[in-house]
Amino acid sequence: MPIHRPRRAAFAFVLAALLGALPGPDARAQAARPGKAGGVAWSVPPAWTEVPGGSMRVATYRVPAAGGAEPGEVAVFFFGPGQGGSVDANVERWSSQFEGSPRAERSEKRVSGLGVTLVRIAGTYLAPGGPMMQSQGARPDYRLLGAIVEAPGGLVFFKLTGPAPTIAAAQAAFDALVASLARG
Repeated sequence: MPIHRPRRAAFAFVLAALLGALPGPDARAQAARPGKAGGVAWSVPPAWTEVPGGSMRVATYRVPAAGGAEPGEVAVFFFGPGQGGSVDANVERWSSQFEGSPRAERSEKRVSGLGVTLVRIAGTYLAPGGPMMQSQGARPDYRLLGAIVEAPGGLVFFKLTGPAPTIAAAQAAFDALVASLARG
């Protein structure tokens, strides 16, 4: 029996609505993006966008802005076995990137058998950049969330920086990234 035009139009409408409601291949791929370095893997939060980073970075993610503030940035570093300095040296380095070198809030946990040092710093960020890591200008009311992972291949560093409202809004996504850490 032939399909009448009204039914065909309704079928096409429903099909188009269903197809439009389903995420396309790009959206599905973005939701399941894994990251990997130093023998550890992680899941990238779906709202974060991968962007080109510096030559020393494994990955760079842009974190959506919140509360009218600027977006944040996650830089992921891996230098190899025994490279990149100790956990303490990196926490001190991150602290020195803030005006007055405020004391970092630190905690430690285990995720999938991996040691993870979590770091929180707040204050005026000096935005180091360029080959000499010179300040790109003071940025008041900034925050840093960091995770230093004792991976099988060496330390892997996750450093999220941005304005306080953006970092507050990104806290759960950062925590989810840390919780997703696994050997691999």
